[in-house]
Amino acid sequence: MSIAEQIPARRPEKSTVRQPSWIANNWGLILAIAALIAIMLLPTPAGLPVAGQRMLAVLAFAVVVWMTEALDYAVSAIVIAALMAFLLGTAPNVVNPKVLLGTSAALSVAFSGFASTALALVGAALFLAAAMQVTGLDRRIALVILSRVGTETRHVVAGSILVGIILAFLVPSTTARVSCLVPIMLGIIAAFGMGKKSAFAGMLMITTTQTASIWNVGIKTAAAQNMVAIGFIEKTLQKTITWGEWLVAAAPFAIIMTIALYFVMTRMLPPEVKEVPGGREAIRKQLAELGPMKASEIKLLAISLGLLAFWATEGVAHKFDTSSTTVAAIALMFLPGISIMTWKQAQPNIPWGTVVLFGIGISLGTALLQTKGAVWLADLVVAEFGLKQATTLFILGAMGLFLVVIHLGFASATALASAMIPIVIAVLQGVSTPGINIVGMTMLLQFVVSFGFILVVNAPQNMVAYGTETFEAKDFVRTGLVLTAIAFALVMVLGATYWRWLGYV
Repeated sequence: MSIAEQIPARRPEKSTVRQPSWIANNWGLILAIAALIAIMLLPTPAGLPVAGQRMLAVLAFAVVVWMTEALDYAVSAIVIAALMAFLLGTAPNVVNPKVLLGTSAALSVAFSGFASTALALVGAALFLAAAMQVTGLDRRIALVILSRVGTETRHVVAGSILVGIILAFLVPSTTARVSCLVPIMLGIIAAFGMGKKSAFAGMLMITTTQTASIWNVGIKTAAAQNMVAIGFIEKTLQKTITWGEWLVAAAPFAIIMTIALYFVMTRMLPPEVKEVPGGREAIRKQLAELGPMKASEIKLLAISLGLLAFWATEGVAHKFDTSSTTVAAIALMFLPGISIMTWKQAQPNIPWGTVVLFGIGISLGTALLQTKGAVWLADLVVAEFGLKQATTLFILGAMGLFLVVIHLGFASATALASAMIPIVIAVLQGVSTPGINIVGMTMLLQFVVSFGFILVVNAPQNMVAYGTETFEAKDFVRTGLVLTAIAFALVMVLGATYWRWLGYV
């Protein structure tokens, strides 16, 4: 027997570090389940159907899960669909309370959002964003613009803002836009010889992500949360808002906020240097590495510009809606002879979880409205906040402030819109203010849903930028608070003037 065989095997030492318990790791989910059960066990208030109470319980579950990020968003959507199937299915039918709705019918309600034209637009927009990434057209556009802005730091900041604005028109995915720009901005920072922890680096990266958030308001197709609002408006109010109408209403806000962003960032996070030679050359070098435009880029640019023209002239030169023209453009991209990208190339670049969350989110809001749950909750809000006879400007301010505060707990504007826009619509339907434009007011309050300016965790694009480690969270909060104050004040000013002239307030 060898010496090694005679020595008894050493037992592995037990770790002295205590691992977090299952409860500690899943406190958000436990809290969500507790909220669900608590609301279901409460006595059913007068005027609220059992199905409505159960949908409010599901809403509470969803809000807690989304605020605590207890579950992945896509997983949370599947869980919500299952809850709707069984809790609604075993509740009395709202139309005929003598019979149960049934799980089959309830499951149809849970997946009704996937029949929304707004979901078709979101899905198509994600394919368009994927095509931009696959071909590299988004990166080329960004580099071409930045190569012409000069070497002064203030020009670079203005150039990064300009790139963000242009891409917002062409790339209908906030996360995709910021993900494209982040490596380019890191290249600029390196070209200027600045460290990742420099004030210049932090200012440039925060400016990039805040520009994306601002122009989520300015352009209807720039963000998925806008499509959530449009979906509810179409389903509930049987009306829509064209791409051009949205732009006319939102562009002044976005333009003024962009100017404010420039001055806030350059004053609150001033760069260490005013000018460093070599920056433009470095960007041109990156552009040269891309080589001449590929055929796929030229085709995609032509389709994108054509699609933009169709969006802008909707309801003026033609009656084709935004969703239909976008789906047609995506179909064109895949046709033989054009073949901008293949399905195999597109598939890994599509955030399918966003599609699932979007569809279930619309279903959740639709069910809240159909079961009278949203109406009952809205009546409560109207009574508690004294909105019944309030002016439209007061309603805009009160509801806008509420959305700003509650957004602090959400990491997704899409989730926030899914939970809150049905309540907003029900509140607006419940007030007695004469001549209130419910469609217009819903659009204006949707603008506020995109105010993810304060916390890094308030939007995926913020997290993408934060992952570069170029700025501290406190700098994002500090500048974000100022931007939010300016944005809210601007909402009130435009509500009293421009938006009132347009008939929305």
